[in-house]
Amino acid sequence: MNIAGKRVLITGGSSGIGFALAQALLARGGKVAITGRRPGVVADAVQSLRAGGGEVHGIAADIATAEGRAATLEQALAALGGLDVLINNAGGVRAGRLENTSEAELTAMIDVDLVAPILLTRSALPALRLSGDAMVVNIASGIALIGAPFYATYAAVKAGLARFGEALRRELKGEGIHVLTAYPGGTDTPMMKSNRAGPELGFSREAPSVVAEAIVEGMEAGSFEVVRGGEARAKMIALNRDDPSAVDDRFLGMKSDLEEAVRDHAAL
Repeated sequence: MNIAGKRVLITGGSSGIGFALAQALLARGGKVAITGRRPGVVADAVQSLRAGGGEVHGIAADIATAEGRAATLEQALAALGGLDVLINNAGGVRAGRLENTSEAELTAMIDVDLVAPILLTRSALPALRLSGDAMVVNIASGIALIGAPFYATYAAVKAGLARFGEALRRELKGEGIHVLTAYPGGTDTPMMKSNRAGPELGFSREAPSVVAEAIVEGMEAGSFEVVRGGEARAKMIALNRDDPSAVDDRFLGMKSDLEEAVRDHAAL
């Protein structure tokens, strides 16, 4: 895909990977609308993005609600004059043991990480079809590829988003809409501020700009997926496929330290 002139909607675009994606796409001549739940944060993000040049619009809405999704799409189409790319980036996490995680927290992860992108994509498809050269980008997680203890529900919803994207890609093949799934590893974003796990526990962190650049390069190349984490992540994915008990044992050796490091990890 040639990004120049493309009309792009990025959910959760006021910070982190979403904000970095907006910067990278604007630099390539894209026209961008970003969403977020907090009006002040969205306004500040738009001001910062406009300082770098390009057409950018802000939408304050909660995509976890039907009203928020409807407002998001209506305002994006009005501001951009159509839609070529939908990036489902907004997400939330609550780490910890399953039995210690409240039903409200579990439901919030399911709603924002899985239900919202599915329903927003469904609503956006008519506009994307009019493009003729459109794309849906789903931001999953490396945890969708290798389930980690204390992230059971987060792993479930991100893996569900990944398989949704794969199935939808095949459903839409030949119809002018491509679907790409991105699997970021640990990224230095506000969502990760309450996570105290470091590289020794498998949480090395990349700059959002690096992750965003890789995703945009994948969009330009028409890739099926973008997996971050380099050779180490690739080896772990292969081991998880070929000898999952070895991965179980590796996590067992760090389980107590990991539980302590992520027990306060929450961004919902």
